Amino acid sequence: MPARVLIRQVAALRLCAPPSSRAVCKARSLCSRREDGEQEKEEETRTVHQPANALVYNPSAYYQKNIQQPANLAGPEMEEEEEEASRPVLNTTFRLQSNPYTVNSSRHISSAKNALLSLAFSRQGTRKGGTSLHFHPQNTQPDVKGDTRAFQRCRPEYLNMTHDIFQHPPAVHFKEASLVLHKVTLMKGNMEPSDITNFLCKLSQLSPEQTRVIRGDTRFYMLLRYSVENLQHFTNPELMEVLRTFVRLGLSPSHSILGLYETEFSRRAEKLEFHQLLLVADLWRCLGRSVPHYLERMCDLISQHFGQMGPPELVQFLYVLGEGRRCPAHLLQPLENILMRHLDKLKAEEVGAICLGLFKSQSSFSEEAVRKLVDRACALLEQMSEFAVVNVLKLMRFSHLDHRPWLEAMGLEVPRRAPQMGVQGLMHVALACSALHYRDERILLAVAEHLPQVASHCRSKDAAKLLWAFGTLGVLPNRCPRFYPCLVEILRERVDEFQRFPEHLLTALLGLAFVGQFPHDLLSVALSPEFINRASRFQELELKKDLFTLDGTVTTELPGWTGPRLSLAVREDISKQLWDFAQSDVCQKLEVIEAESVLQELLGGDAFVHKRMILPHMRSIDLEVHLDANEQPLPLCSRHKVHHSPAPEEESALPGWETHSGVTLTDDLLAQLTQAKKIPEEPSPKPFQRPVLRTVEPQIERESILSVGVDLTDGLLHALTKPGTCSPSFNSVVSRPKVIRLAIQVTNRNHYCYRTQQLLGLHAMKRRQLALLGYRVVELPHWEWFPLLRRSRTEKLAYVHCKIFSSNDSAKRT
Repeated sequence: MPARVLIRQVAALRLCAPPSSRAVCKARSLCSRREDGEQEKEEETRTVHQPANALVYNPSAYYQKNIQQPANLAGPEMEEEEEEASRPVLNTTFRLQSNPYTVNSSRHISSAKNALLSLAFSRQGTRKGGTSLHFHPQNTQPDVKGDTRAFQRCRPEYLNMTHDIFQHPPAVHFKEASLVLHKVTLMKGNMEPSDITNFLCKLSQLSPEQTRVIRGDTRFYMLLRYSVENLQHFTNPELMEVLRTFVRLGLSPSHSILGLYETEFSRRAEKLEFHQLLLVADLWRCLGRSVPHYLERMCDLISQHFGQMGPPELVQFLYVLGEGRRCPAHLLQPLENILMRHLDKLKAEEVGAICLGLFKSQSSFSEEAVRKLVDRACALLEQMSEFAVVNVLKLMRFSHLDHRPWLEAMGLEVPRRAPQMGVQGLMHVALACSALHYRDERILLAVAEHLPQVASHCRSKDAAKLLWAFGTLGVLPNRCPRFYPCLVEILRERVDEFQRFPEHLLTALLGLAFVGQFPHDLLSVALSPEFINRASRFQELELKKDLFTLDGTVTTELPGWTGPRLSLAVREDISKQLWDFAQSDVCQKLEVIEAESVLQELLGGDAFVHKRMILPHMRSIDLEVHLDANEQPLPLCSRHKVHHSPAPEEESALPGWETHSGVTLTDDLLAQLTQAKKIPEEPSPKPFQRPVLRTVEPQIERESILSVGVDLTDGLLHALTKPGTCSPSFNSVVSRPKVIRLAIQVTNRNHYCYRTQQLLGLHAMKRRQLALLGYRVVELPHWEWFPLLRRSRTEKLAYVHCKIFSSNDSAKRT
């Protein structure tokens, strides 16, 4: 290549280099001139590649997202945090774009490899669709998260398999770094792997402010390029040292060069020692990059090293699996056996790390093993940090473990520790209690007392899950007067966030509705057409069902509501889906079938019992029974096959049988009006079937009825055509009998708080709404009804009879 052309290329490269790079060449005094700009650029790059969101509840979940049963509210219990969600495995890809910083190498490499390397060194390179897990969250307040790596300071053995982020080598002068970069330009492609390793080690000893300048220098990218060209020639210790320098240099986790390094480490995994496997995984974690291929390869090889697993190796391995959000099912049993063997040797923070690893990887050991693990946590409770305590609660929430000694201990520990927990700690405590249906006012009121003090750090997600938890457990606003207004105000301040995370607004509003709180401005947002269209895109979160529950609740409990509503078509569609599911699930449960059968036998036939969704938006069924004023059963005229029940606003217009416009005349009434003989009733195949009703409307003024000479006077005509203003004499003849409507509910233990008879928020709200619609609820509680399923038919009949008619007597006295 002619010298003139080479000089032009070098000049062009210098022009393309950022100002900070030229500053390195000119003078040391200019090094700090661009620090602020480079820092902003670095932070912007990291922020761009953070994952948007991983939800679930959850809600879900409050529940990655697990697919919810239509009969259950999509609450946050099963919904994961962004930092805790199960993430899909994504293949590493590179975005194809031009790179102005590529320098031709003196080594002879193929054009294909040269093209790949050119693409791999883009400063803006990202992994398309990839997930970057930052070890240092950019916008996280200091009181939100605990130290996830605190357990690594429990034993000196961790030094062999982890990277100590707090230990830094002696700092070097910036002039030495400049000399290193100068050597890079002189040696070019003639560097050996040992030279590259030494150069990177020297550069990694700079202060964080100076490394930002180094990362923007063209010669640094030349050094990275040469390291890739020599990947296969590095020894294992050298390759691990290079990865360690990347951590100290703060290399962006989305840098495309790291994909090549992951591939090389995955290829070499079989030749790495056990502690080296763990160390490499930990370095990737410190770097903040998700490496699914390497973790998969490590899990394939780990069975060869089970004999070397002591307590620190076990804890570190489970920590790595949790941070990678994956744990192969075939490893759970061997890991459980190792855990049981070393359980008594675990220290306090190690127990918390194991619980967090299992929770984040969405894995769990057997109930016996988890119970013993929590037993160990109880023994070490005084030594555990608040972060470790919360991690134990997370695992219990995921495993649905009701460990009573631990829960009772929390009644004493949470009030003492709440001031140090921060917003997320308090949220996870409340959410664990909600998931376990455990209502302890000492815990909940401690959370409510300290939450307003740190409310400035509260995200919309935190507020939503706290409101859901407190509403589910039925903590009324008068018990914590500052709690609910504080969180509602946070929702109003963060309303823009609901454009990206609509599930958080629905979770919060449902939690508020459980305790009878209805902020009209937020309800108008949630039921607006724009929000509904946005939420409809999240089919996996079943937000339509949450919207339906909220819409029906507003209709029932806010009769003067004039704001937006769900369309009739959407309501009917969701009602049908819920009813179809109920027929295949809830309606087939033994306790429900037996209750329906006993009621039919007791009341006189299947026409007296209607199994249906009285309130479709509450996603549950009831056994409806009608009684007259003398407590005699009445047949339900809507006994025909029905797919779903009417909407609440329609239901409120049904006092007993049906409503009609005009006057319906029976044969008895016709006989009285015409002074004719009573028309004999036609025999009916069913004695309880009501007579056929007919509507008579006069065709012209003064028209006679049946042409028998009886003229209709103005008063009688007005009474016949305007039933709302009937004369007293006519009302006494056709007055509608009083109908007592009963909603008989077969409950189970999941309807109540743990070991109490207090209904959870959703079921308490349903009772409240049934009462508003004129129903009287008769409960067959599980602690009484389930034991009777094994008893005689006579005992069942006597029990149900007592429940129906004694409850009616009590209601009369009330």
